[in-house]
Amino acid sequence: MAEFVYPPVIGAALTVFRALDVRIKIVGAENIPATGGAVLVSNHISYLDFLFAGLGAVRGGKRKTRFMAKDDVFKHAVSGPLMRGMKHIPVDRTDGQPAYDAAVRALRAGEVVGVFPEATISRSFMLKKFKTGAARMAADSGTPLLPVILWGTQQLWTKGRPKTLTKRHVPVTIMIGKPIELAPGDKPVMVTRRLRAAMTEMLDQVQREYPAKPSGPDDTWWLPAQLGGTAPTLEAAEAEDEAEAAAKAERHAAKEAAKEQGK
Repeated sequence: MAEFVYPPVIGAALTVFRALDVRIKIVGAENIPATGGAVLVSNHISYLDFLFAGLGAVRGGKRKTRFMAKDDVFKHAVSGPLMRGMKHIPVDRTDGQPAYDAAVRALRAGEVVGVFPEATISRSFMLKKFKTGAARMAADSGTPLLPVILWGTQQLWTKGRPKTLTKRHVPVTIMIGKPIELAPGDKPVMVTRRLRAAMTEMLDQVQREYPAKPSGPDDTWWLPAQLGGTAPTLEAAEAEDEAEAAAKAERHAAKEAAKEQGK
């Protein structure tokens, strides 16, 4: 089936990256399966991660990834038509089953489906706890897990920081690990632990080999605390996430109460 939206979007993104001299390095491109379904599992440190993880699959094996993303993005006047045109999968966080079923159907049909198992951007830039959805999808569809690590994308646009989409010469590493095949009877929790362990090792390697260092004391925010940067620790980041979720729930409750009063 012809793809009318995906190639122009990738082309436009590459044009911008070239203009900004984003120095993209792809490691492990040979690990992208040439055919068949696969669950591409990426860490999440930037709002642009789907572009870079998708680019890794395109450059590595000319594969187009259908990412699972919250349905709010599909309702936006600009991003909505693009997301639908690229056949990404909308996720309703109040009822994720339809999205899960759609993802499994896509995998069985031989598609690459992209998942961020941390669900939200990691403020610490280290791996958060993983949800088991990716492992369950791989088991239900009989497809492998494909671990991907991104590094450097947080310098362009991440949670809690202003957009720096005009920042030039930023190195971005895309590392694609060996596919993880599931055996019959593998439990999703154990597979998820195996996946996270593999991705932790990959992240450590990418961070050690990353060619850039902070340019000065005001440029240490993108480096994890354990590497001497000023990003929050995992524990502090989790506390921030919990506070943000509580505030969001409180705002939602207040809005619903106002609706009830207005009836």
